[in-house]
Amino acid sequence: MEKKELTCICCPMGCDLYVELDGSNVLNVTGNICKRGDTYARDEVIHPVRMVTSIVKVKNGKLKMLPVKTKDPIDKSRINECLEALKNVEVNAPIHIGDTILHNVIGSDIIATRNIDAI
Repeated sequence: MEKKELTCICCPMGCDLYVELDGSNVLNVTGNICKRGDTYARDEVIHPVRMVTSIVKVKNGKLKMLPVKTKDPIDKSRINECLEALKNVEVNAPIHIGDTILHNVIGSDIIATRNIDAI
């Protein structure tokens, strides 16, 4: 039996979580104050995912860089692939919050998180 320690990131409490595993089966989660901690711990040890935030270049905009993020969480082990796909992206202003910048990067669209007006 394997044991893992995690810090819950679901709320500001930051509970110390302890997960008991038998292979890829979660046997027990302790240390959580709320149910969200249990869910987080089970997901984190079996299939960790993350939202990814980054920036891309902007042409003809009032700002030179646009903050972007994945629309959905992606597999934690594939974050670098996602960032690699973004490194040469350049978009034309105007851009609006929620605009899709790239489709289906590691299973999630990349969307704008800010408005940028054209110059």
